[in-house]
Amino acid sequence: MALTIEGLSRHNLEDIGRVDGTFVVDAELVLSFEAGSFRQRTIPVDAYTKRYRDADLEELSEYLDTPDHAGFIAYLDDRVAGRLLVRENWNRFALIENIEVDAHCRRRGVGRALMKQAISWAAARRLPGVMLETQSNNVAACRLYESCGFVLGGFDRLLYTGEDPQTTETALFWYLQIGPDASA
Repeated sequence: MALTIEGLSRHNLEDIGRVDGTFVVDAELVLSFEAGSFRQRTIPVDAYTKRYRDADLEELSEYLDTPDHAGFIAYLDDRVAGRLLVRENWNRFALIENIEVDAHCRRRGVGRALMKQAISWAAARRLPGVMLETQSNNVAACRLYESCGFVLGGFDRLLYTGEDPQTTETALFWYLQIGPDASA
């Protein structure tokens, strides 16, 4: 099993759309903030399949032509296995805007390898850390981020209500400090 990561380029741009990012939701994180600490518990939910909207090629060109943006594609035995889009955010953290592992390539180290690539990109740019946002119904992703050293920095129960007033999804903001003064 050969896992390789390539930088996004005009040569492999179309590969980014070959990632099947669907996942089954069968649990959600329920969060609270008490005495200065986040508390989370996992509750089961009726299973359903979720998929996020794909970026179009015009949106992706920003990751080719802008110096503070980068994209990476993972290949597992020459098959497209995952993707990650990252950019420098206003607060100087590297912001992972998208990370997806193909449904057929999960639990093989692809997500962790992409996260390491983003962390290396941020470190090379001397950024103080890496941040990302995910949802309370993507429990497997949250567990990956925790295992990579990320900590929950905050949550927003209303972020997605503009698209769907009935949603129960909560936005979760994860951070990894990597600079010389890193403390979590």
